[in-house]
Amino acid sequence: MIRVGVDVGDTFTDLVLEAVGTDGRQQVFVHKVSSTPKDQSIGVVQGVVELCTIAGIQPGQIVALFHGTTVATNIVIERDGADVGMITTKGFRDILHMARHKRPHNFSLQFDVPWQSAPLIKRRNRIAVTERIMPPTGLVETPLNLDEVEQAAELFAQRGLQAVVVGFLFSFLNNDHELMAKEIVKRVMPDAFICASCEVVNTMREYERFSTAAMNAYIGPRTAGYLDNLQRRLREAGVNAYVRMMQSNGGVSTVEQASKNPVGLLLSGPAGGVIGGRWTGEACGQGQVITIDIGGTSADISVIRDGQLTIKNPRDTEVAEMPVLVPMIDIDAIGAGGGSIAYVDSGGAFRVGPRSAGAEPGPACYGKGGVEPTVTDAQVVLGRLDPEQFLGGGLKIDPALSEAAIRSKLAEPLSLSVKDAALGVLRIINNHMALAIASNSVARGFDPRGFSLMAFGGAGPLHGVALGEAIWAKNVISPLHPGITAAMGLLVTEPRYEFTRSALAILQAGDTDTFANLGAIFDKLQAEAKAQLDSDGIPAAAHRFSRIAECRYVGQGFELRVDVPEGPFTAASADGVARAFYAVHRTEYGHAFEDQAVEVVTLRVIGTASADTLRLPELEKGGRRNPSEAALYSRLTTFDDGQTLETPRFDRSKLKAEDVVTGPAIVTQQNSTTVIPKGYTALVMRLGDIVISRNVEGN
Repeated sequence: MIRVGVDVGDTFTDLVLEAVGTDGRQQVFVHKVSSTPKDQSIGVVQGVVELCTIAGIQPGQIVALFHGTTVATNIVIERDGADVGMITTKGFRDILHMARHKRPHNFSLQFDVPWQSAPLIKRRNRIAVTERIMPPTGLVETPLNLDEVEQAAELFAQRGLQAVVVGFLFSFLNNDHELMAKEIVKRVMPDAFICASCEVVNTMREYERFSTAAMNAYIGPRTAGYLDNLQRRLREAGVNAYVRMMQSNGGVSTVEQASKNPVGLLLSGPAGGVIGGRWTGEACGQGQVITIDIGGTSADISVIRDGQLTIKNPRDTEVAEMPVLVPMIDIDAIGAGGGSIAYVDSGGAFRVGPRSAGAEPGPACYGKGGVEPTVTDAQVVLGRLDPEQFLGGGLKIDPALSEAAIRSKLAEPLSLSVKDAALGVLRIINNHMALAIASNSVARGFDPRGFSLMAFGGAGPLHGVALGEAIWAKNVISPLHPGITAAMGLLVTEPRYEFTRSALAILQAGDTDTFANLGAIFDKLQAEAKAQLDSDGIPAAAHRFSRIAECRYVGQGFELRVDVPEGPFTAASADGVARAFYAVHRTEYGHAFEDQAVEVVTLRVIGTASADTLRLPELEKGGRRNPSEAALYSRLTTFDDGQTLETPRFDRSKLKAEDVVTGPAIVTQQNSTTVIPKGYTALVMRLGDIVISRNVEGN
């Protein structure tokens, strides 16, 4: 069986191919190509075809293709989504404008309110119609005026809108009106992207629900178009594999499901990296890991505790400062990467990022027209990136262009040497990333001294040790294929679908009927999850389900997630959920009020399935120290402390298990470069990952 993982970044597209023969022998091939921002599918298909050539197979032999993409995210960042219309309940036209009456910066007189200054749906395209459903049972008080819905749809069609969202008050209790309105709009606008809020997120809080549905419609047409293009181009290239999309929650879904609810793809790209980082940590015997994925444009940070992914609380899930109530891995992203541009601002301050040179024109050294110095250019000037080794020699870089850019844009304006200016670039960007790591760990009560820092992405191992020093990490891990880790993560994930429904109930005041109702909702949600897994062709024996109750103290504003065991929901279940909530609250906030009543707000069922996972062959045992068989040459290299030392290069493909490389050294490979400063020792693990530790002797 042959499987391919493809992760698309803003600068590069990373690919990995796993081929398992009938005899069980496995081969793994990796590849990296430049991304094609105007249409990511072009770069994806180009990379897949080239990877097949490298592996010596035909594209038609690929059985499965797993894909992580930034298409949905970029649409939001660039504010380049569809023109959307909204049909909502009369009197609630301005919910998306008013939001929660919160100011982004409470004590600032100058601030931007993004949901007002750049709304996903313009006010003129939000039309209120007559209908009303009442809590707590979902009783219809005022029937839906079908004529008003049809008139709204006809107006949207006249205006040429590409998408329509239907969001009514209390539809999570009774979705009949939303589904009726959706059918009318589909009849009037058959070519438009149409969704109902109950199909996107079926929970209480109308603002968050409407905002999530609006985001889904805003990104829907372009995302669905991209997925259609991708499948078409793959077929044209002879690839007939089934395609699965990485979701923000760390699972994969079908293309059909992703096209219907693309809001689940907003963290598609970074999620694969975190999963790949967890998998690598397990291989190295490390369950406490801080991952940092440093690409060309951004650095994505996440914390893995006891081998478990951290899922954001619903109150924290937002994109572009707008709430998006879909499950997401807890990932912090900052504008820091190899393409981050260094400059002197109008006040004379030395700054780096968040603006990026991207793939086009890219850093100055690429020779594609870029004239501004970037972090990559600083690495080249300091001798850490060798022209003949960059992307395995697949991309030619010109050190003279890097030096010219840093001299003219930084060194001369700041009266610095070129070397000091380049060092300044790295120190500033490393400080940005270290502060971001601290906010994701120390600020949340985690001591980085007990964690391994896993630095991956094309630029990750160049910065890994410097960042590990800054946060006092236990050690630093450079994965086997750092630049391809996110793509490898795609091959170790599994299908994952989540179904939710709001159901308010105070656990301590519940009776038999209340508990039976909660149990019935869980059963219904599990049936929906099973139906989705069945439609994917996954055998029932592989299905796994988990139940979650989102709970709060009565009167509290937001909830915490609590695991609920299988079986009937009884008084004993309610007591167990309440006690679990107290424990989670204590972990999250440092205290719990166990004399206070607990209220269930939303029930959630997660359906997953066991899946094939990537299996890497173990390396031949070496046990050598600075093996000459892997040595390439030596070259002057400047390190973070300013020392310029004659530094040997080692070919990573020739290193064996238990080999030791002492710093100063640089380990090169096609998709990344690992820097090992003086005073550090690198140990090669059984699968080829490298663990870098401080040398207590200091040499």
